[in-house]
This record gives sequence, structure tokens and C-alpha cells, in this order.
Amino acid sequence: MGFKCGIVGLPNVGKSTLFNALTKTADAQAANYPFCTIDPNEGEVAVPEKRLKALADIAGSKEIIPARMNFVDIAGLVKGASQGEGLGNQFLANIRETDAIAYVLRCFEDDDVTHVSGTIDPMSDYEVVETELMIADMESLEKRKPGLEKKARGNDKEAKIALELIDLAMAQLEDGKPARAAVIPDDPDTRKVWRMMQLLTSKPVFYIANVDEDSAADGNDFSAKVFAHAEKEGAQAVAISAKIESEIAVLDDDEAEEFLETLGLEEPGLNRVIQAGYKLLNLQTYFTCGPKETRAWTIPEGCTAPKAAGVIHGDFEKGFIRAETIAYDDYIQYNGEAGAKEAGKVRQEGKEYIVKDGDVLLFKFNV
Repeated sequence: MGFKCGIVGLPNVGKSTLFNALTKTADAQAANYPFCTIDPNEGEVAVPEKRLKALADIAGSKEIIPARMNFVDIAGLVKGASQGEGLGNQFLANIRETDAIAYVLRCFEDDDVTHVSGTIDPMSDYEVVETELMIADMESLEKRKPGLEKKARGNDKEAKIALELIDLAMAQLEDGKPARAAVIPDDPDTRKVWRMMQLLTSKPVFYIANVDEDSAADGNDFSAKVFAHAEKEGAQAVAISAKIESEIAVLDDDEAEEFLETLGLEEPGLNRVIQAGYKLLNLQTYFTCGPKETRAWTIPEGCTAPKAAGVIHGDFEKGFIRAETIAYDDYIQYNGEAGAKEAGKVRQEGKEYIVKDGDVLLFKFNV
């Protein structure tokens, strides 16, 4: 399990340049005119994980396989998109398929790159995109309501729950707030219906402030506004330079590290974007190690051992017996599985065990 993140923003804010850099491809046409992204571009990227190599060296693994995540580059929205302006509603539909949304906000000045509004104001850009998504949600809810009311009169339980949720969401939207601001009752049936509604503004969001090269390390006045808004909302924000990321993308690891040092950066922006996404969705990593491969797996925090096993294969979850478990630090300190066993650091965990970030697991199962 990874996660699918939709990259949204106004035209010419650097979305496609960022997408190309993150996925190290040129599949998205980064051109200086609106709507150069005609179809959503999806790219799978490796999740940076420094612990993998340390584990693989000890296990003598022939292969290292990182976890994966997906980015979807969605065409630039403009004011009026929910009414069909620009490229219209077809791109709003693509956002529904994502787990989270990254708002890319332009925080740089460049006379050679036009801006659709003619001025640089990241928070104004944010408001345009957020407003279009809210309008689209309101229209979606209004269309659904008559059919649900008919079902509810027939005592359809799910329809009754949906109508209550529509009222909660509409109250927020009509107040100029996204649907994610609604307080949803914490029971499984309600949560399931809420997810099925696929509201654009119910998705968790984080912010990417696209700054100029000189501001990549410390940000600038534009990005400061983005971070202030994120903090107020309790969201994650990352300042990166899409231009720098595109230059790093074509370098090998040693050259990239040296380049980053000259800029005063400790790591590529990709790392920070993924870290923000992981925090946003409460994701974590566990590992499997052996002579053949060392591999990272992504799971939600609070995941039980059988559910973690199911990420590898459904049969692992169905036939789960136990999970042989070594904490990452113990695996490193005692030089692998054998040393950890001698030190009494290998645990046999059952179906109720909640997997911890960094656990090295070997699943026992019977199908």
C-alpha cells in the first residue's frame, strides 16, 4: 500500500515541472501556456527510505525494493472550472480517485512564465482552486439528494445516513469551508458512507510552495503565507523549488548530493513531499528481509499484523498464524536475525499485534 496524491493548482504554477521531477520522467509536457496537461499524468515513484540499505547490507540481500507511491498531475484549474471554464469538470472527476491532494502554489516571480491572473499571490490562487472544488461538491450533493430522499422514505438505512452527512457537508460548504471541516460521527457505517460520497473537499490536503532557486533553503515572503495558512488549518506544508528538483532528477546520487550541499539543502524536495503525505495519511513502514531481497511496505498506523501481512498477499492475511518480529534498531544493533535471536530480541506476535514503524517481520501463515 502506498497512496495516490493528486497535484492540483492553477496553470503555470509549476505542477508539471514538479511532477516530472518527482517521477523522473518527461511524460507531463511542461510548457509555458495554460492547459498544457491535457490528460492527467500518473507516475509511480519510489519512497526514499534510508533504513533499507542498512537492513539489506546485514541480510546480504541481492535486491532492495522500496515502497511505491503514485502522483497524478491534474490539469490546471481556473476560476469557473466547476461551470466548465477552462478544461472543466473532467479534471475535477480525476481528483475523486486520489487519497490526498497537494495544492501547488506559485511562490516565485518570473516575467518569462505568465500567470493567469497577472499577479503572484499564492493564497489568492489557493482560494480560486478551493472555491471551485467546493462549488463542485455542492452541485454534486444537490444532485444526489432527491434520489436519497426517495430511498430514505423506504427506510433505506444507508440513504438516511447519507442525507445526514449531506446536511453536515452543506453546512460547511455554504459557510465557505471545505467538507473536511465537518465533524463526522465516528462509527464504521457512517465513515463508510462518507468515503463513498467522494467529496473533493473531504480529502486531506497539504501544500507545496513552489519557490525560486534562491529561496529553496529558507523560503520567502510568499511561502511564509502558505505555511501560516497550513499551520492555521493543522496541515502540512513543504517549500521546494520545482526547477531545482528537475535539475536533480537527471543527476546520479553522488552528483545530486553534492548539488544539494551547494544549495544548503539536506535532501531532495521529493523526500519532504512524501514525508508530508505520510504524516497527512498516518502511514508508516515495515520491512521484510532475506538473502533474496529487502523490501519496504507501507501500512496505516494502527495496522494489525494480519492486515500488514495482507499488503503482501491476501493469503497471508487469511491464513495468518503469527509474525516473527524484530524492531529495526535491534536488527541493526545485533547484526541481523541470528544475533537478535541470541539476544532475545525476536518476538512472536499474534493477530492482535499492532505493527510499529520500522518492524522487521517474517509472517507465518497456513492456507
